[in-house]
Amino acid sequence: MQEYTDEEIMGLYRNEESRNMSLHYLIKKYEVRLYWHIRKIVIDHDDTDDVLQNSFIKVWKGMAHFKEDSKLYTWMYRIATNESLDFSRKKKRENLISFSSVEHELSKALETDPYYKGDEIQLKLQKAILTLPEKQRIVFNMRYYDETPYQQMAEILETSEGALKASYHIAAKKVEEYLLNK
Repeated sequence: MQEYTDEEIMGLYRNEESRNMSLHYLIKKYEVRLYWHIRKIVIDHDDTDDVLQNSFIKVWKGMAHFKEDSKLYTWMYRIATNESLDFSRKKKRENLISFSSVEHELSKALETDPYYKGDEIQLKLQKAILTLPEKQRIVFNMRYYDETPYQQMAEILETSEGALKASYHIAAKKVEEYLLNK
């Protein structure tokens, strides 16, 4: 199946007759990348599917207002990040649990997740990442796993490149410290 460019997808969207096809191509092009971005934040597979679905609903509803000053993926990534953070905050509020409890619960969920296919070293790295505050965890994952450039991260997370570089540096030090001491 042909992969459409963002411009082609937006062109299909603008045409009333092909609008629904644009959603199909948009999902096909980005669902895997967004799934894994969301999964690194919310950890659980089922929760990730829910957040991904909500993200695509928001994207679809917002397409008419997308100004195209940024890349389509950057805009979608921002929506998925915000949906993930909102979901995580809501879950914490509903369960009235502390950050350390969240870390423990996410770590436990990762260990028992039938979809997780990592070895012992990867599990240890994931546990180290889970000890990071939410923003540092997102920045670390985006930079370490996705190799997202700081400029693109700044657009997605709506913050400065300098702040992101500092967050990544601090997060990397914390992960390294965790791995050396566990």
